[in-house]
Amino acid sequence: MGTFHLQPLLVAALLFSASFALTIDEEIAIANRQKVAFEQHHPTDHVHIDINIDIKINNPRLLSAHKALQALKDALYSDPNNFTGNWVGPDVCAYNGVFCVTSLHNQSESAVASLDMNAADVAGYLPKEIGLMRDLAVLHLNSNRFCGVIPEEIKNMTELYEFDASNNRFVGPFPAAVLGVPKLSYLDIRFNDFDGPIPPELFLKPYDAIFLNNNRFTSGIPETIGKSKASVIVLANNQLGGCIPRSIGEAAATLDQFIFTNNSFTGCLPVETGLLTNASVFDVSTNVLTGSIPPTLAGLSKVEQLDLSRNMFTGDVPGDVCQLPALANLSVSYNFLTREATECSALDGNMDISFRDEANCMGQSRPTQRSAGECTPVVSHPVDCTKVKPCGWPSMEPTPKPAANNNPPPPVASPPLPPPPLAASPPPPPMSSPPPPTSSPPQPVASPPPPVFSPPPPIASPPPPPIILPPVRGTKYQSPPPPLFPGY
Repeated sequence: MGTFHLQPLLVAALLFSASFALTIDEEIAIANRQKVAFEQHHPTDHVHIDINIDIKINNPRLLSAHKALQALKDALYSDPNNFTGNWVGPDVCAYNGVFCVTSLHNQSESAVASLDMNAADVAGYLPKEIGLMRDLAVLHLNSNRFCGVIPEEIKNMTELYEFDASNNRFVGPFPAAVLGVPKLSYLDIRFNDFDGPIPPELFLKPYDAIFLNNNRFTSGIPETIGKSKASVIVLANNQLGGCIPRSIGEAAATLDQFIFTNNSFTGCLPVETGLLTNASVFDVSTNVLTGSIPPTLAGLSKVEQLDLSRNMFTGDVPGDVCQLPALANLSVSYNFLTREATECSALDGNMDISFRDEANCMGQSRPTQRSAGECTPVVSHPVDCTKVKPCGWPSMEPTPKPAANNNPPPPVASPPLPPPPLAASPPPPPMSSPPPPTSSPPQPVASPPPPVFSPPPPIASPPPPPIILPPVRGTKYQSPPPPLFPGY
C-alpha cells in the first residue's frame, strides 16, 4: 500500500481552524468531503482515514449522551427519511427526537431525558453504548426496523421510566436486562419476535403497564402474575398454552385491563376471575377454555368489555353476568353453550350494550346457532371444573352438607353459586373471625378447609403515585401504539 498525502485544504482546516474561526460543523464537513474525495481517487488502496475532530462538550452528561447517539447512528444501516441527518455537532439537545431538561442531579446542567424515534422507519440494531444515556427517562423506538437483541447495557439506564420497543424485529428470549432497570414502569415489546418463557420475575416488578402481545412466548403464564401491580397486562397472540393461573384474583387492587386472547389456554376459567372488581376489560377469547362460565364473573362490577368468545364453554350463560352494571360489550359467541338466562336474551333490545351469542348450541331459541352434529360431541361430555386438575375449580373436601347449618357457606365450594368472597371486598369471615363455639354440632364445618386462593389486597389501597414524564404531553404515557392488527 503506497503512501498518501493530505490535501492542503484539509491540513489548513486541521492546523488553523482557530484562526479561520471555523465552526465544528464546518470542520467535520470539510473532513468528510476530503475523506470521500480520497477514497474515490484510491479505490484499490483500501485505505480508510478516520479524522477524529474532538467534540468539545463540557457537560459530562451531554457528552455521554453524544457518544451514545453517535453509536446509535452508526448502528443504523437505513435511514430513508434522514431522521438522524442533524445528529452532528455538540448540541445533542437539538438532535431530532431528543428532548433535554435540567438534570435531576445538577440544577446547573442539562440532561437528555427523552429519545423519541417512533415511526422513524430506521433499520439497524441497538448498540451497547445506549446504556450511556443514564439520564434518559423515556426511550421510544416503536414502528421501526430494529433487529437483533436488546443489549444488556440497558440496565445501566437508571432513570428510564418508559421503554417502548414495539413493532420492530427484535429476537431472542425475553430481554431480561430490562428487569434490571430500577425505575421502569411502562414496558412495551409487542409486535416483535421474542420467544421462550416469560420470566416469573416480570410480574414482581412495580410496572404499571406490560405489553408482550404478538410475539412467540411459550411455556404458560407464571403463577406470579397475581403479584403484579400493573393496571394493564396484554399477553395476546402468543403461544403460551397451559392454564390461566388462579392467582390472577390477587391482582384485583390494580388490574384494569386483562387481555389474553389467542394463546391456546386450556382448562377452566378460574372462579377467582370474579375477584377482579376493578377490571374494565377482560378478554380471554380465542383459546381452548372448557367447562362452564363461572357465575363468579358477576363480581366484575366495573367491566365494560367482557369477551369469552371462541372457546369451548358449555352450560349456561349466567343472568348476573348479563346484568353487570358497567357492561358495554359482551361476547360469548362460538362456544358450546346450551342456555342463557332471560336477562341475556333481553340485551337484544338494549342499544347501550353489544351482546353476541351466535354459534352456540341453544337450538332454535337463539338465531345462528351450531348444528346438532357440531354440538353433540361436546355437549354430551361436559367438563366438571371441580374435578379437573390442575386447571379446574377448587373442590371441597368431603363434608356432611356444610351449607345446611347456620354458619357461612365454605369459600369457593359450590360451583353453581358465586363463592362468598366475591359478595364483598373484605376477606371472608372464616379467615379473620375466631372459630365457632365447640358446641356447634357439625364439627367439620367448624374448621373448614382454608380457601385455596389468597384474598386480594383491600380495594381501598391507595392508587399508585401520579406519573410525570418529561415532556408532559397530556397523556399518561407518551408512546402511541403500533399499528392495530386483528386481536390487538
